[in-house]
Amino acid sequence: MIFKGSIPAVITPFTKDYEIDYESLEKHVEFLISEGSHGLVSCGTTGESPTLSHDEHKKVTEFIIKKCNSRIPVMAGCGSNSTSETIELVQHAKKSKADATLLVTPYYNKPSEEGLYQHFKTIANKIEQFPIYLYDIPGRSVVKISIELIKKLSKIHNIVGVKDATSDLASPMDVKLNCGANFHQLSGEDATFLAFLVNGGIGCISVTANVAPKLCAQIYNSWRDRNIEESMKLNFQLYALNKALFLETSPCPVKYALSKLKKCKNLLRLPLTPVSKSTMNEIDKSLKNLDLIE
Repeated sequence: MIFKGSIPAVITPFTKDYEIDYESLEKHVEFLISEGSHGLVSCGTTGESPTLSHDEHKKVTEFIIKKCNSRIPVMAGCGSNSTSETIELVQHAKKSKADATLLVTPYYNKPSEEGLYQHFKTIANKIEQFPIYLYDIPGRSVVKISIELIKKLSKIHNIVGVKDATSDLASPMDVKLNCGANFHQLSGEDATFLAFLVNGGIGCISVTANVAPKLCAQIYNSWRDRNIEESMKLNFQLYALNKALFLETSPCPVKYALSKLKKCKNLLRLPLTPVSKSTMNEIDKSLKNLDLIE
């Protein structure tokens, strides 16, 4: 299963008691699919995975897979800074019939290049016949996956791609040069979606696509159909919203935006807190300019 196009990293909505709001989650999954999203990611950064218990993490992944019902593919976020913990989550994702897994670079413990290699290699060897996407996000994990390491890891048969959240637009060309065109590259930065496609990527794992899934999908569809001017127009149209949704730590802004669209409550588990009034104003302005709210 190749993941391409606009792939929302699905939020995890909460009730007023900070329990998982499965009713809102089901409606949100339906919304994302009906608006043309090409795939979904469960339990990523946007899904507030760091504050989900292991049991909650597994239940949310199962729920999203079940509600998708094979209409579009699901990539299960399973990354951790513990190799054994990651293996447990990946085994569960495979058993739950996810189409692939997304593994973030181990955070906090700052492994060496050899440590990173052994981490990903051990997981890949343990979980055979299950596609693995690396997740390179040094802004959150401190450690970056070097091009040399990506090349080395790409030789492992079930490590099939990378989510690149570095904002380095030379990176997709470098990875393509070193790993070949069959190694899948997905942007992890909404503002670079179109530029990433131009330089060799095939899609974007997106925060903004939670809020404006149709527009995000249309950027990719126009690009795929070689309607470049339309892609550029839509990309610029979304820029203000992309910018507003990253004024503060994600997913705090996207939770507020979705509360304005009545898709979820503006609730986050500590240590995350709702955005400031000034950020709310910027998000409101962006939503109004896109005719998403009055």
